[in-house]
Amino acid sequence: MNFIKRNLDYVWPALGFLAVLASFWLLYREFQGQHLGPQLFAAFRAIPLTHYALAVLATLLAYAALAYYDRIALLHLGVTGISWRFIAACSFTTYALSHNIGASVVSGAVVRYRGYTSKGLSAAQIAVLVAICSLTFLLGAVFLGGLVLVLRPHVLAQLNELLPTFLTNASTAQIIGGACLAAVALYCVGSVLRLPSFSVSGVKIAYPRWDIVLRQMIAAPAEIIGAAGIIYFALPEAGNPGFLVVLAVFIFSFSAALASNAPGGLGVFELIFLKSMPGAPQDSVLAALLLFRLLYLLIPLGLAIFVVLDFEKRRLAEAIKHHHELAVEKTTSRTRTRAQNE
Repeated sequence: MNFIKRNLDYVWPALGFLAVLASFWLLYREFQGQHLGPQLFAAFRAIPLTHYALAVLATLLAYAALAYYDRIALLHLGVTGISWRFIAACSFTTYALSHNIGASVVSGAVVRYRGYTSKGLSAAQIAVLVAICSLTFLLGAVFLGGLVLVLRPHVLAQLNELLPTFLTNASTAQIIGGACLAAVALYCVGSVLRLPSFSVSGVKIAYPRWDIVLRQMIAAPAEIIGAAGIIYFALPEAGNPGFLVVLAVFIFSFSAALASNAPGGLGVFELIFLKSMPGAPQDSVLAALLLFRLLYLLIPLGLAIFVVLDFEKRRLAEAIKHHHELAVEKTTSRTRTRAQNE
């Protein structure tokens, strides 16, 4: 046990470097054997430069909102001494790795644990932070999903090949949308009225403060709209169903991809999107999805690798320095003891 404690400072950097190797493997697997046909290249060339620029801005909006997720959770915990730069770096690395690795709640918790324990947060605080971030995304997805279903009840007809018939009915869609909006409203009202906490399966659940809820209702829709916007801007005008439909399909497909725990939602995300866009040229839809995967998943993954390497390099240097100082202190103490005995 003492051996593990003494060497724990070396174990975490080793795990970090293993995560980097796994990330390199994911990048290699993503591009291995990929042969893009002439039609797909033509679809990429057909995207205007202004739309590429808008897709990049949408990506930045999404990741800025994701960083705000962590900031909101830290405010809920009453932690204010961590810089925005560190929060943004930790959030960016968390989502870049977890979106690509899969099992996002677990992998995200591991990355956040490694980062925020270096700032003095306890395991219990980090668990709450992860829960608040997950809740923030859920709120955004339920709110925007409900809003789209109320405004465009026929949107689920786009998913008629993947959903039961009764769910693609316009009346059913409006009922589901209304229920989603009511659930979000109940959450907000509970916070405003400061309703007492309650327990579900032995887990105590308390309403966050209203200022926290307000921030959640800004950050989550912004992140989802930004991510869906990448695909929307890359789609051609011909057969484009409009942003609300793209947003609804994105929420459904991205949620399904997260639930599948497949690395990057690979296959699940693309399948649902392609099935949901029968009116658009399939090559153009695939090009839009590949651009999304490049901007939202692969480029962030590549950048996150360097962030992790830099972080683990510094932590390893600190561990070596700390152990060296302990060794020097022990040697000095022994020398003093011998001198006193003599």
